[in-house]
Amino acid sequence: MEHYTFMRELADSWGLLVMFVFFSGAILFAFRPGSKAVYEDVAKIPLQNGSED
Repeated sequence: MEHYTFMRELADSWGLLVMFVFFSGAILFAFRPGSKAVYEDVAKIPLQNGSED
């Protein structure tokens, strides 16, 4: 049972920190300067006419 307790404490502390850093990095990546044009182009893809005749 001691192994379980150690892993639980590790996940509670370091796991939370790792998830917070990953989430913060994802937010910073999405809102980085210069990415607005890329996201606008990607958002228009479903509205473009395709050659599926």
